[in-house]
Amino acid sequence: MEYKRIAVKKFPRLPNRKTPESRYWRKFKSPILIKEYASVTSINFSPVAPYDFAVTSSARVQVYSSKTHSVKKTISRFKDTAYSGSFRNDGKLIVSGDGTGLVQVFDVNSRAILRTFRGHENPVHVAKFSPNNTHILSASDDKTVRIWDIPSETAVSVFEDHTDYVRAGVVSMDNPNLVLSGSYDRTVKLWDLRSNSCAISMNHGEPVEDVLMFPGGGLVVSAGGPNVKIFDLLSGGRTLQTLSNHQKTVTSMCFDGSYSRLLTGSLDHHVKVYNVQDYKVVHSVKYPAPILSIALSPDDTHLVAGMASGLLSVRQRVVKPQETFMTRRSDQINGGTYQYFVRGKGYNPTQDDFKVETMKRKKLTDYDKYLKAFQYSNALDAVLSKNRNPLIVFSLIEELVHRDGLRSSLQGRDDLSLEPIVQFLVKNIAHPRYTGLLVDVANVILDMYSVVLGQSPLIDELFQSLNERVKKEINFEKDLMKVIGSLDMLFSKASSKAPNMPVSQVNGH
Repeated sequence: MEYKRIAVKKFPRLPNRKTPESRYWRKFKSPILIKEYASVTSINFSPVAPYDFAVTSSARVQVYSSKTHSVKKTISRFKDTAYSGSFRNDGKLIVSGDGTGLVQVFDVNSRAILRTFRGHENPVHVAKFSPNNTHILSASDDKTVRIWDIPSETAVSVFEDHTDYVRAGVVSMDNPNLVLSGSYDRTVKLWDLRSNSCAISMNHGEPVEDVLMFPGGGLVVSAGGPNVKIFDLLSGGRTLQTLSNHQKTVTSMCFDGSYSRLLTGSLDHHVKVYNVQDYKVVHSVKYPAPILSIALSPDDTHLVAGMASGLLSVRQRVVKPQETFMTRRSDQINGGTYQYFVRGKGYNPTQDDFKVETMKRKKLTDYDKYLKAFQYSNALDAVLSKNRNPLIVFSLIEELVHRDGLRSSLQGRDDLSLEPIVQFLVKNIAHPRYTGLLVDVANVILDMYSVVLGQSPLIDELFQSLNERVKKEINFEKDLMKVIGSLDMLFSKASSKAPNMPVSQVNGH
């Protein structure tokens, strides 16, 4: 009988997991983990290039560079925990709430406090700019939602319909008069600033952690518990979809740049990506700790997640640059040629370019060089040799006093080298800014050179001029004191008589 070979069992093929969608999200490679001091509660990207992002953790807001992934600015002027650091749509200002109930606006460059809004009684977990740039939305644990007018620093609208902490809020990008808020009372409310009332109230069923609005304002998304819900505002707040793909509370949400993908972060360590056409999960990323905040850059190149452990994860999608290099060998620039050394000379930098700042080294002045070499006498001669600002000479003399080098700079001089110093004393000793120090210098010179007075007509004449100048100033001070004394007598006499005189006489009538 012919041998029958063993039949190799065949199993049905599994569906290919390397879909174009998964390949796209897997391009967010090389995650960088940065350790913050406390939980990262908020991440917000600047709407303008180069799309830096603000990270809120502990009692500070840090601005990270999207180019280098390092801290560019640190705003730490908070008395308590900071929350919800958010950029204005021009990227120049940041607003943030804190644990004391304050809402503050900062300048990104100088980190100065530009506005402070007081009115909340409990921590403010939501602080965002309105698209019109003149209003700020804030929501607090005192159960209120407030709209602030930036120029006047006053609340133009206060909504108090929530019955528990308000931890989520957003202003409609299409209509700044519509404000969406989510509360731990398990409701999502749409507020109309024109009527200062709640237009629609929607029940999420769990304490609400985050809310979003689709472009156009027809659909809103809420996250709370392990569920994400989509509501239709045009049908009165009807629930369109409930997404239950997470195992624990969903804490943060964001859209991609085209609003075609919804990203959710949860305490189950996962970030899930949904296709908003059918609300199915197209990709999932696992992180080492519970996630409290996520954000995607406007150009879809950076995915940043903040965790409860204080870790900050930055994933970057590498975008292949356009093939701008010359491929033909005949067109390549050979090294050592004139074209090689002037290449890039006519290039105009764009806003996205990373510019390296160059610090020009300042050259030392002649007197600074002498000071650096501890040649105090030469330093004094150098500062007096030219017609410099008296303040420069005064500053150098003050530095010599601090270094205990005044005597060494004055000793061993003849009449020619002593002349500029005495001339400076004669000219400036009466100046009120310099009198105190220059009197001390004059005393030192007299103490050192009193034994040689009378041997040089030049120096004797200068000291005589100095003596006359000091006497003149003393006489002037005496006359001034007499005038002040006379005025004091007149004022005291007038004040003692004024209560007994009629009003008409006091006024000169």
